[in-house]
Amino acid sequence: MSPIKFGTDGWRALMDKDFTFENVEKVAQAFADYLGTTFAEKKLCRSPKIVIGYDYRKNSEEFAKRFAEVLTANGVEVSLSNQPCPTPAVSYKIVSEKHDAGIAITASHNPAGYNGVKIKSETGSSAEKNITDAVEALIDKRAVQKKSFSPGNPKIENFNDKYLEYLKSYVNIEAIKKAPYKILIDSMHGVGNGHIQNILAGGKIQVTTIRGNRDITFGGSAPEPIPHNLGPSIELMKKGGFDLAVVTDGDADRVGAIRPGGEFISPGILLSLIMMHMVEDLKRKGSVVTTLSNTALIYKVANKLGLKVHETKVGFKYIVEIMRKENVLIGGEESGGIAFQDYLFERDGMLSGLLILEMMAMRGQSFDEILRGVEKEFGKLYYVRQDVDYPNELKPRLFKHLDANPPKSLLNHSVKKISNMDGVKITLDDDSWLLFRLSGTEPILRIYSEATSLELAQSLVAHGKDLAYKV
Repeated sequence: MSPIKFGTDGWRALMDKDFTFENVEKVAQAFADYLGTTFAEKKLCRSPKIVIGYDYRKNSEEFAKRFAEVLTANGVEVSLSNQPCPTPAVSYKIVSEKHDAGIAITASHNPAGYNGVKIKSETGSSAEKNITDAVEALIDKRAVQKKSFSPGNPKIENFNDKYLEYLKSYVNIEAIKKAPYKILIDSMHGVGNGHIQNILAGGKIQVTTIRGNRDITFGGSAPEPIPHNLGPSIELMKKGGFDLAVVTDGDADRVGAIRPGGEFISPGILLSLIMMHMVEDLKRKGSVVTTLSNTALIYKVANKLGLKVHETKVGFKYIVEIMRKENVLIGGEESGGIAFQDYLFERDGMLSGLLILEMMAMRGQSFDEILRGVEKEFGKLYYVRQDVDYPNELKPRLFKHLDANPPKSLLNHSVKKISNMDGVKITLDDDSWLLFRLSGTEPILRIYSEATSLELAQSLVAHGKDLAYKV
């Protein structure tokens, strides 16, 4: 069997094991064959036009070049980024110049040893499962064709400049620049790389970027905006001197934040704040999409604002499916990917951060003032997530056990509801909850909880971890 399997957002694997140049070439050939079949079925008498971008990971540029060599040998017209770029820059290039699809060489928030291939559709969103299934089925069906670059194919182009201009057009940059705030940006050694600081340069606002340089080890942490990986920025926020820290992940499509004092603010809370900003300050209308692993605050705020909420499985593609069908104001997942009305069918970590800054500027309030107001009105919720190494042989046993022995209570709270939409989510009598999910890209079990006290949220996760290893 091929070791190449596409998950919820592309194929990711360890570079010293399965993510090799040989396997990248096989994926490229399968993708070229898929394009050829699709174009033949649609009777399109022209070559496919494809965009390829890449991140800061080890050998990402070389993997991107190898992918381009295979596509060009198969008659595909390729535009290749001349530098590392955020994944949303690839999506914008596809949409703005009407390309047929795109490729991002990135493992997003995964640890440094991983790399990956994200396939983007003509709408700029992650490719739907029927597309990735079709590509996967074509792997090893034909010998890999490749050739050296020829003049004009691929086109070597700057993806960043036009994307950043588009990004700036969505928010009131001048209002943000005039605001008297001190902002910390943690790029986590990813391709966010000082872009927000450059966008806001020359104004009253003061922006400081840390971990903006390329480091293929990501400083020894995974470039994922969760508390475990944010030691440097949390320590700076504890010391004082900044009004907010905004964090972007390895390919800059996810966001996290840290308030003064060093408390991490989950992406679901950020989504709730931006939702308020878009309705109350920007006078926008629409529905909301969230995954089942996200905070209950989203439902509380949406209810106050009179917005319909759609709940989906975990995976940004499920959010995009709904965004394509109706007028969605904002949609996001607990891991930090948020998308916006009239933008791209794609998450954008830097835009998420800029919208929070715009909210602060328009309201004339600090981030902490805004957040304290929300906590006073809706109550403070504590969100905890722990990723644990979980052997493959235990995976089926855990869910079979939960299905056969559904708990009636957890930690002296009776169980109100159990959902099997995506993993197992157990909701308790006080609306606290515990969720078990398997990672689609790593041998990991994700355990999530939310409660009205940090102690209960942490205890639920600890209880879930014990249960997972006892089955």
